[in-house]
Amino acid sequence: MTPPTPHPGELLREVARRYTRAQRAVAACCGASSTQCHILTELARSGPIPMSELGTRLMLEKSWISRAVDKLVAEGLVIKSDNPADARSWLVSLSKAGMVRVAALNATLDRHAAQLLEPLKASDRAAVGRALAQLLQVLRDDALADSRTNTGCQR
Repeated sequence: MTPPTPHPGELLREVARRYTRAQRAVAACCGASSTQCHILTELARSGPIPMSELGTRLMLEKSWISRAVDKLVAEGLVIKSDNPADARSWLVSLSKAGMVRVAALNATLDRHAAQLLEPLKASDRAAVGRALAQLLQVLRDDALADSRTNTGCQR
């Protein structure tokens, strides 16, 4: 007798958990912690943002963000500058070296994703790509998924 197929929610959580763990391991080979990689890739997506907004987006405490950003500044990957909209806060952005690091990191992560999908037939890879694009759109449309105040409670 074959075991029952897990519920789609369970499958999605397990795929996300395993994929995130694998990507973190691959990213660790690029010389940065997973928190630093998370910061760098978020800055690549967002452009210059207040450090407090960066912490909110990454759901990390202010002290974690501050230490990680300071280390990235010391490595020349991130720039902290005065925030013209709020003198009490800093804007953070990628330096040129940070942009190079993010490009290399993305290339490494993309190669890893391609290796994971390679055993699938071309038609299955295409189907996975379509399903992921649809799922991404659903997540983008879900206000709660992008909420800055999400506590994990049900709607």
